[in-house]
Amino acid sequence: MEQVDARRQKDRRLARICPTMDIENSSSARQGASVFAIVVVFRRLFGCVVFASNLIWITATLSASKSTPNVQPAIGPKSVAAFERACSLMPGGVNSPARAFGAVGGSPLFIERAAGPHLFDLDGRRYLDYIGSWGPMILGHAHPEVVEAIVAATRRGTSYGAPTEAESGLAEQIIEAVPSIERVRLVNSGTEATMSAIRVARGVTGREKIIKFAGNYHGHVDSLLVAAGSSAATLGVPDSPGVTDGATRDTILLSYNDVQGLTETFQQHGQNIAALILEPVVGNMGCVIPTQDFLAAARSLTETAGTVLIFDEVMTGFRVAYGGAQQRFGITPDMTTLGKIVGGGMPLGAYGGRASIMDQVLPAGKIFQAGTLSGNPVAVAAGSTTLRLLKQNPPYEQLERLGNRLAEGLGKAASDAGIEHQVQQVGSMMTLFFNKHPINNWDDADRSDRAKFAQYFWGMIERGIYMPCSQFEALFFSQTHTEAMIDQTIIAASEVLAAIE
Repeated sequence: MEQVDARRQKDRRLARICPTMDIENSSSARQGASVFAIVVVFRRLFGCVVFASNLIWITATLSASKSTPNVQPAIGPKSVAAFERACSLMPGGVNSPARAFGAVGGSPLFIERAAGPHLFDLDGRRYLDYIGSWGPMILGHAHPEVVEAIVAATRRGTSYGAPTEAESGLAEQIIEAVPSIERVRLVNSGTEATMSAIRVARGVTGREKIIKFAGNYHGHVDSLLVAAGSSAATLGVPDSPGVTDGATRDTILLSYNDVQGLTETFQQHGQNIAALILEPVVGNMGCVIPTQDFLAAARSLTETAGTVLIFDEVMTGFRVAYGGAQQRFGITPDMTTLGKIVGGGMPLGAYGGRASIMDQVLPAGKIFQAGTLSGNPVAVAAGSTTLRLLKQNPPYEQLERLGNRLAEGLGKAASDAGIEHQVQQVGSMMTLFFNKHPINNWDDADRSDRAKFAQYFWGMIERGIYMPCSQFEALFFSQTHTEAMIDQTIIAASEVLAAIE
C-alpha cells in the first residue's frame, strides 16, 4: 500500500510539472512517467540532460512479457527530456493541444525529421506515419519537388508584402479544381479561412445567425468553438473559457446527419440564418460520413432560405478527391474553405466561392479581410507544386484501394479479438472506433471506449506505427504508403487488439 501511495505521489508531482500528462489513465503513461522521473533526477543531480540520452530504455523491462520481436519502448528518453523542457516554456508543452497526448496519457514523441511515409523521433526511432501532419502530407513527407520549390522560393525572398504572379497561379489551380470556387482569397490557416467565410456570409446576407454541427471543428473561431470536435472533445472543454455568450449567441448548434432537425430549424429561423457551415466528411470527431440525404437537405434548404452554404474542406479538399468532397458527393456549396493540402505542408489556407459573393470582399467590395503574410511566396510555392503533382499523377485510385485494404484488415483484426468496433472510411481518411454502433454524429462518437483506444494507440506506437493520439481524430496516409506497409499495420493492429483487456 505504501508503494502504491508513493507512486501516486510521484505521478502527481509529474502532473504538476506538465498537466497534459494524464498519468492515471494508462499503463503506458506510467511507463513514460518512470522514464520522465529518471530524467528529472539526472537533471537535478548533474544539471545536464546529456545523461538522459544515454539512459537504457527503462520501459523495455516493463514490456518484456511481450514476445513480439519488433516491439519497442513507448517513449524514448530524449523525447521525455524535450517534453520536460517544453512544459517549462509553452502551455502544456505544445503549440497545439492535439499534440499533447492528453487523450491517451503519457509524454508525446518529439519528431526530428520525416521522409516519405515515415517519421523519426529524437531517439532515432522510425514510425510509419498515419497522421501526415494532420492531413497535408498526401504526397509523403519531404517530397523532392516540393522541397525544391520551397528552397527556390526562399532564395528569392521569404515575404514581400506585395502581389506576385505565383499567387494568381495557385488561385487558378484552386478555381479549376474546386467546383464551387469562382474567386478565391489566400490566407494563412484553416481557422482564418473559416473565420473570414463566416464574416463574408454575414456581410452578403445582412443576417447574423449561423448553423454549425456538434463535433464539427472549424478552427478556434469564437463563434464556432461550440461543441467542437478534435482536441476540444478530447480535453473535455467543448466550450472554451474566454468565449463570451455574445460571441456564440447567434450560433445554432445541431446534430450532424439530422435532416429533421435541420429542416425544423430552417422552418423556424430560415429568414435570419446567414450561413450553414459543415465538414462534408467529418475528421474531428473521428471519420464520420454524411448521408446523401443530409447533404442534399443542406443544399436545398439553404438555397430556399437564401442562406450561404459553406463546406469546410480544410481536411477533405484535395484529399478525398482532387476537387474535394463536393466533387466526390456531387453537392456544390456557395463557399468553400481550404487548408492543409492546399499549402503543401506550409501555413496556407484559402476561402472562395461564387463571384457574386467573393466580389463583396475588400477591396472589390466592403467586407474587410486582410493579412500581412497572406499569399506568402514560400507557402504558395509549396501549395502550387503539390496541386500540380496531384493533377499530373492523381493518387486517388491508389489511396482508395489502400484505404479499403486497411479498413478491411483493421475490422477483421478487431473482430478476431472480440472487440466491439466500427471502421469508417472515405478514401485515405479513416477511424477505428471502439464502439459497437455506427457513428453518425457526436452523440454516437462520444460513446466510444476511450480507454481501449489509449491501449491501442500505445500498442501501435510500440510497434512503430504512429496513429492519431485521439479517438476523435481521423487517420491519414499518403501515396508513399505501400501495400506491404498497410499489411504491416494490420499485423501490428492484430497483435495489439488481441492483447486489449
